[in-house]
Formats: sequence, structure tokens, C-alpha cells
Amino acid sequence: MLAAGKGTRMRSRTPKVLHLMLEEPILYYPLKAARDAGFGDVAAVVGCSGEAVESWLKDNFPDAAVIWQHEQRGTGHAAKLAQQWWSGYGNVVVLAGDAPLITPETLKRFAQKHIEDGNDCSFLSFMLDDPTGYGRVIREKGGVRVVEQKDAGEEELKVREVNSGMYIFRTDALAAVIDDLSCSNAQGEYYLPDALALIAAHGGRVAAVLAEDPREFLGINDQIQLAEASRVMRDRIVLSFMKNAGLHCMDPSSVWIGPKVKIGGDVTIHPSVQLWGETVVEDGAFIGSFTVLRNAIIKENANIKGSVRLNDSTVGPRASAGPFAFMREHAELLENAHMGRFVEIKKSLVGKDSKVPHLSYIGDTEIGEDTNIGAGTITCNYDGVKKNKTKIGSRCFIGSDTMFVAPVEVGDDVSTAAGSVITSRVPDGALGVGRAKQTNIEGWSARRRKKPSEGKA
Repeated sequence: MLAAGKGTRMRSRTPKVLHLMLEEPILYYPLKAARDAGFGDVAAVVGCSGEAVESWLKDNFPDAAVIWQHEQRGTGHAAKLAQQWWSGYGNVVVLAGDAPLITPETLKRFAQKHIEDGNDCSFLSFMLDDPTGYGRVIREKGGVRVVEQKDAGEEELKVREVNSGMYIFRTDALAAVIDDLSCSNAQGEYYLPDALALIAAHGGRVAAVLAEDPREFLGINDQIQLAEASRVMRDRIVLSFMKNAGLHCMDPSSVWIGPKVKIGGDVTIHPSVQLWGETVVEDGAFIGSFTVLRNAIIKENANIKGSVRLNDSTVGPRASAGPFAFMREHAELLENAHMGRFVEIKKSLVGKDSKVPHLSYIGDTEIGEDTNIGAGTITCNYDGVKKNKTKIGSRCFIGSDTMFVAPVEVGDDVSTAAGSVITSRVPDGALGVGRAKQTNIEGWSARRRKKPSEGKA
């Protein structure tokens, strides 16, 4: 996997292959395609900002070997640096780390064709109406060669078949010519496509395998191309769920779903929804508009009403959230629980059939079953040094504007008076009252309206 390029035209300090596409790095996609195609061991050639790429590989593809190309002198140079790694195999596949749209199906067909035809070298090609910037595939005298854009003649530039930059070599054939690559070209680099002519000159069989869909080879060289590739991948993912899982999606072009998301049957997603990370949406769930889910679990028949944000949290079976609700840091609604408008729940569990209907903050809290949390309730979980826990039992009725000063525990069947500040344990079945004494000052309004000059002699 060639992943050493700087990506100057991206206008960013981030190495090109780590730019995010549907919230996963560009490099994730060809690596996953190769793995899904059944290819074995993987090595990635890294260079510019290679430490960041190497770190990401260790976390996400730990079995991938890392090969350093400290000086970027072309794809042929990269292949030479990797020779010690690939020389132990019968064939080596060379893929581009900045071509995220390649599919496992195309790679499988590519490898099968290479083996069946007994090729010494095969490469994927495709047709473009405007081939500017690509190496041209020149078929002549029963053979094939590739000419780079800057080295192509006038007639060669008219050719519409182009090289994808993806190859399969028999390693013995590549080893026989790798040291003969020359940098005598406009770029002063060692081009891997030059190996094709050298292999052919040694009597080897070189073939171009023409792919059906040119969109699979949409390379990414700037932010505009990244956005274009993202839209193609978005459409591919959403339409796949609609076709294979029966996803009901009335406006697919407004829905964004990441490549790791899983969706069950009979799911409905309204327009302008984003699902990212390892989000799971189970059978029968509903996701309302303007919702963003990241590493969330939505259980069967749950109802996400719209304008909801869920990070690393779970909504249980037949539970509901929103609109305008936020769950984070492994918060969880259990079966048939509800959180409503302008509610934030953090690192807390809301029990079966319990409700937090509106205008509340629940943090570091455990709520039992069938408990109702009144509007404006806040768990005061932070004392300026550490976070503290609140525990509220089952079948409780929490009055509006109750403040729980954690750490604090409330038993089962408890009620709290509206406007209370609860600072100590409330036992089972009790009413917790924590109000300041009310004082009425008679005549206050009249005295307040009285002018300072009035009453003077």
C-alpha cells in the first residue's frame, strides 16, 4: 500500500491518507477493500508525516508492516524499499493509499485474471473522457505500456484508457527488473510503470485489466476531490442499505452513513441524518431529521425523534430521545425509557419506563425504574475537584427544579418538592424538601414605585 505522499494540494498539515472521508481516514478504505478481497499480509510504505500514519496503522491495522520511504523518489523507489518484504511471496499487489473507492469485488476479479492468464504483471486500467493527469495505456503490437502525462507525446495524450496505479507482479519478474528502473524523466523519479516495459523486454507477459466503473479510481489530490469521493462513497453505502436491508430513506442524498455502521431491517431514516463510527441501529428503529449518532447503539423499535446527538451511548428497546437531546460518555436509556426536549444525559443510566422529559442535566447518575424526573432537574455532580455520583431509586417523582448535590442517594418511592436542593439521603417512601423559607414583604410594590421627592415638606 503506497501511503508516503505529502499531498501538497490538500493545503493541510495532515498527511493526505489520514484526511477523513465519512469520518474514517482515506487509507482505511483501500486497506479494508484489500482485506475483504482476501489478500493476505499487508505492508504500507509511509513517508511524509509517517509517524502519524504509522501510529494510526498500529491502532487500526496492527498486522500491517510499515516500510519507511524517507525520501519520496517515486513509486518505483517505494517498491524497491519494500523488496525485502515482498520477495518472500509469489505475487505482490501494489495499491494506492489515496484511492479509497476501489471495491473488493474489483480486486478479486483483478487477482483472478492475473492468475488465470499467467501474467508476470497485471495492472488495472479504466476509461476517462478527460484523462488529463493520468498515465496513458498504450496498446500496440500485442503488448501494452504506460506513458506518464508529462512524458507523453501528442498522439499518446489522446488515449482515453489510463493506468490506475494498481498492479500485481510476480515477485520474481519484478525482482529481475527493479534495479533497472531509471529516473531519467521529467520528474526525476523512479516510476513503477516503467517496470512493465522492462518485464516485457525480458519476455514476460504484461496485461492491462480494464475495470468497469471509473469512479472506483477517483484519486484524491485536493479537498474538492475528497468531497467528491465522499459523496460517491456516501451514495454507495446508503443505497446498499436500502437495497440489502430494506432501509426506508426518503432523501438518500442528505443522509450520511459511515463505513463501519450497521443497520438492521425495517429502519426508517428521515432527511439530514448522520451516522458515524461503529453506530448500530437495530430492527424497526426510527431516526428523525438532524440527528447525529456517533458510536451509538439504537435498540429495536427505539424512536430518535430528531435533532438528537448521541456519542458512545445506548437507547434501549422502544425507548425514545428528543427532540433536541444530547447523550454522551456511555449514557444509557433502558427499555421504554424517555428523554425529552433540551435534556443532556452524561455517563448515566435511566431505568426501564423512567422519564426525563425536559430541561434537565443528568450526570454520573443511576435512575431506577418507572421514575419521573421533573423539568429543570440538575444533578450537581462536580465539586470543583472530582465528579460525584447520584442514585435515584424506582417509582420516584422528582419535582421540577430539584437540585441533587452529589454524592447523594434517593431511595425508592420518593418524591421531592419542586425547587428543592437535596444534599443528603432521602429514605424510601419519603418526601424530600429542601427549600429556603418564603418571606412575603407587604406593600413592597407601592413603596418601590414611590418617587424619592414624595413625602418631603
